Amino acid sequence: MQELADFVTPLLGLCREAGELICSHYYSPGTTEFTAKHDRSPLTLADTQSHALLQAGLLALDASIPVLSEESTADALAGRRGWHRYWLVDPLDGTKEFLAQTGEFTINIALIEDYRPVLGVLYLPLERTAYVGIPGANAYCYRGDPRGQWVRAPLAVRPLVPGRELAVLASRRHRNAKLEECLGWLREHWGPIARLDSGSALKFCQLARGEGDFYPRFSPCSEWDTAAGQAVLEAAGGALLGMDGLPLRYNCRESLLSPHFFAIGDAGHPLWRALLEEGRF
Repeated sequence: MQELADFVTPLLGLCREAGELICSHYYSPGTTEFTAKHDRSPLTLADTQSHALLQAGLLALDASIPVLSEESTADALAGRRGWHRYWLVDPLDGTKEFLAQTGEFTINIALIEDYRPVLGVLYLPLERTAYVGIPGANAYCYRGDPRGQWVRAPLAVRPLVPGRELAVLASRRHRNAKLEECLGWLREHWGPIARLDSGSALKFCQLARGEGDFYPRFSPCSEWDTAAGQAVLEAAGGALLGMDGLPLRYNCRESLLSPHFFAIGDAGHPLWRALLEEGRF
């Protein structure tokens, strides 16, 4: 655990540097300029420059740990199935939100060991705030102050309380019949629901700081979208589970797409076991 804790301070500095770079693009006149990737998702200069900065910084931190980033080339990833320890990075999670000027974007960095995230950092560039989790150890929110120092506070998920609205987190850009079916099941088995929409990995931050209860995902995303959030959420007392009820694992398949999942705050509550046993989702 100590080795993982030793990574935190340099990672915070690296995220701050990449975050300032992203913000310089966000506030520039050319923010809306982008190219389309093979899957038609947008790619901006902020994405590619943040990728280059983070990759160089992570390799300088420990050259023995390879880097898998959303913006890595196919050739660079050719040997990734043989990696048992590597950095998994999304240099700008929420590019569509970046382009739409909603402010809802993050930098995601996770350290993967033997198919699971053992350290995660979610950094919010506009707020100069980082959510850091080491599962089995601790989770903290770090806020940058005007002097360049970090002020930290512990993170913890909140318990489900009977009679309180269930705060369900969702993406503002992904709505489908399966999500509506799940929400209907929750209304039937719990009661009133408050739906809170936001972009990128911010939903993991909300769960980890006790401002939400549940984040179901039935639309496509990739492993770099979930790994850092999983580490932070688990460290704060929550869970990120596939439809089989098991924690998500990484670099186990040819595809880098993540399966559908449930991100849960109060992971021990019987509501979630009943939902998983339903088997419809």
